[in-house]
Amino acid sequence: MTMWRLAFLIAIIGLGNPLCPTNARAAAPIPYEMAAADTAATANQPAEDHISITKLSTLSPASISKGADVNAGEKSLVAKDADESAQLPEYPMGARIGIGELKTYVTGEEDTFADIARHFDLGYVELRAANPGVDPWAAPPGETLTIPTFKLLPRAPQQGIVVNLGEMRMYYFETPGKPPLTFPLGIGREGLETPTGTTSIVKKVVGPTWFPTERMRQEKPWLPAAVHAGNQNPLGTHAMYLGWPTFLIHGSNKPWGIGRRVSSGCMRMYPEDIITMFGLTPIGTKVTVVNQPIKVGWLDDGLYLEANPTLTQSNQIEVDGTHDIKPMTAGIRKTITEAAGSQASHINWALAEKVVRERRGIPVLIAKPDSTPEATEKFSGK
Repeated sequence: MTMWRLAFLIAIIGLGNPLCPTNARAAAPIPYEMAAADTAATANQPAEDHISITKLSTLSPASISKGADVNAGEKSLVAKDADESAQLPEYPMGARIGIGELKTYVTGEEDTFADIARHFDLGYVELRAANPGVDPWAAPPGETLTIPTFKLLPRAPQQGIVVNLGEMRMYYFETPGKPPLTFPLGIGREGLETPTGTTSIVKKVVGPTWFPTERMRQEKPWLPAAVHAGNQNPLGTHAMYLGWPTFLIHGSNKPWGIGRRVSSGCMRMYPEDIITMFGLTPIGTKVTVVNQPIKVGWLDDGLYLEANPTLTQSNQIEVDGTHDIKPMTAGIRKTITEAAGSQASHINWALAEKVVRERRGIPVLIAKPDSTPEATEKFSGK
């Protein structure tokens, strides 16, 4: 491993602050000085056929060190995973079940997962989980990666903003009946978790001021009382305040932290994504936060199961690309069985258990109506 890749990995691990194909776009950094109208227009430009972006990998070790997050070094606690023994709630009546389609990308010279993830509007762990065994810092040129832009939607009211902590992803239901926009998030780590429940956007600010909490300043007395708008502000260029005190949806001056559990509870977005959401969501927009690493639902051709890494597994994947195996729980099995309904006898349970073990975050067909489990396995390419 070269020195700059080692330094980059250390910087990513040390951070501590806070798919729909139509969402993909080129991800050149957006200067803070750009006007909101100009940046919104830039953020909505379509993606090119081949990645052409400013590489995070061009950062020098010195610049990475200087850019260390102001909350880095917080005390780490033992991770606590979501309870997967309980059944998932039902989908709302008439709900959309899935969006997007699976893509592939062939790596070029010096591509890193951080670059590729931002280009396709994915999180770092999300991309790495989908491509186990591939070096995220030195993937061989010509390597074909799976781009997980096909998703089952979480089981929640499809109104306003829905955040699924279990996949570190936001869905915005702007227009009833239309597919939601979706964006990766950086969320709270263990001990400083992003809460679940329902709230709303109560305030929106361009150029927000960041106020370190009393806890942060006790641990790091050198922190200022306030950090005003600018490149050193961890809130980025735009922030949307929630009805939950101290919790925000905001941008970031550390884009490589998106798709990771590294914040102090806030939800962080890529600079271009927060600008898009800031322009679309009015004050009063409903925000529902759930924690569903496992998702299962019927699409046109059958029953699909999607298993995302748990908190513990996300931390493990981030560091070395592997994770401890969590077996299928009785709750997951019951959710799958009830979702299958009259087609439960067609479930390929061996395949379903494989999906849960691997946790790649990719929906897999586990039951096809009027077919045998063997036919389902063959149809799924397994």
